[in-house]
Amino acid sequence: MTLTEWFLFFLIIQVVHFLGTWKLYQRAGRKAWEAAVPVYNAIILMKIINRPKWWVVLMFIPIVNLIIFPVVWVETIRSFGKHSTLDTWLVVLTLGFYIYYVNYATDAPYIVDRDLKPRTETGEWISSILFAVIAATIVHTYFMQPFTIPTSSLEKTLLVGDFLFVSKFHYGARTPKTAVSFPMVHDTIPVLGVKSYLKEPQIPYFRFPGFENVERNDIVVFNWPVDTVRKFFDTSGKHYDKPIDKKSNYVKRAVGIPGDSLSVRDGYVFINGEQLQLPERAKPQFSYIGQTKGQRFNPQNLYKLYDITDGFGYLENNGFFIQSLTEESYERFKSHPNVASIRRYVDSAGVKNSRIFPNDGKRNWNNHQFGPIYIPEEGKTVEITPESMAFYKEIIETYEGEEMGINNKLSINGTQVLLNGQPISSYTFKQNYYWMMGDNRNNSEDSRSWGYVPENHIVGKPVFIWMSWDSNASGFDKIRWDRVFTTVKGDGEPTSFLPYFLIALVIFFGWRYFKKRREA
Repeated sequence: MTLTEWFLFFLIIQVVHFLGTWKLYQRAGRKAWEAAVPVYNAIILMKIINRPKWWVVLMFIPIVNLIIFPVVWVETIRSFGKHSTLDTWLVVLTLGFYIYYVNYATDAPYIVDRDLKPRTETGEWISSILFAVIAATIVHTYFMQPFTIPTSSLEKTLLVGDFLFVSKFHYGARTPKTAVSFPMVHDTIPVLGVKSYLKEPQIPYFRFPGFENVERNDIVVFNWPVDTVRKFFDTSGKHYDKPIDKKSNYVKRAVGIPGDSLSVRDGYVFINGEQLQLPERAKPQFSYIGQTKGQRFNPQNLYKLYDITDGFGYLENNGFFIQSLTEESYERFKSHPNVASIRRYVDSAGVKNSRIFPNDGKRNWNNHQFGPIYIPEEGKTVEITPESMAFYKEIIETYEGEEMGINNKLSINGTQVLLNGQPISSYTFKQNYYWMMGDNRNNSEDSRSWGYVPENHIVGKPVFIWMSWDSNASGFDKIRWDRVFTTVKGDGEPTSFLPYFLIALVIFFGWRYFKKRREA
């Protein structure tokens, strides 16, 4: 829905509210016209139902308003004596239209000093749970969201099984685009396994101001532009068309930011002609192949001794391969007495991989030899030719087309590029774009496969690891204690703040205990 459509919808809601409540406003000692003035009518209604004015704010927060509206409907009829369980169900199941019956078909008087305390223990529980969900939804949507690392693409910096807190406010919280959704879940309701949202209506894109921009080398959580990660969620190969905020969550490193010229040479990233310098905690991993001196390795010992992330195996004639190994571990491993030779596996320049962006098979690019390409920047203009169109087609048609309410269509007529049937030779970008890659360079599905990440797909910045779980370990060793309560960003090895947290808990509960004893 466009802003105009949402404004018309808002006005219709005001008319519906006025027609259904103007008599109730009068019974409560107010004027009928007060039920017709947008926003003001909500403030007056809060006075009528004896609830705080800040509830009005909740009515305008997407997703939260789906919870608060039924609460307001129930509170409204109870302010006019309708307390029965049947009344409550009727007003909820009719989406508030039961209020019309109370307004026109009854003479129910207004209760001035209504007792706001729930009449039953069940009602008190429901009230507490509703507002706990509201508070959690606000925190989850606008401040901090929990996130789990599912793959090894950022291994050594973030491990499979790390549980993160992702900040929404660093880059500016993005308001939900999906207006009707189950709170605090992504695209599927747990246990039930059904879709958690309605695709329509969609709220226009808006992001609050942030404290910082996405910087080069930041680890970023974003919605996967291509849409659903099929290998995680769907075995039939079906492709789902999802709203932006319901697309699958990914986490990668932003190696290219708007305005950069990026290339990959022998697996190393170059930005504007200079090799990218990664942070101290980042340990890029590559694949290696080699020969033994005849005796086979014990794979389990290798994983432990040389910190191999994944993918050790044997080839013919005493050969072996390692899919993911840091350069530091490689330096140690090549000195193993049973290693005859070992070298990093790199696709040669000129070897074509048709699955590499822009996926048109016209360039001799691969995972290790790629580019250069330009990372689009908002307000900047690029030349559009039949040769360059493949890089920007998805941007123009989808990211700045369909997702912004524009029906863009790029095509070629001979040597001329057409936009919606009209010849174009250049294009000016409407938003920023980023290039996301994993540190596990040979085991990461990233921008090399599917291209740019639009700014409106950015979710947030991982800042804190509150738990780390190793599914391959047993007992208490399943918890990686050295990673619990550590920061994501920083120099040197992560430092756990768990001991300080536990000390603070002991002090707090000790203070509470002695305070109660003194009061007793």
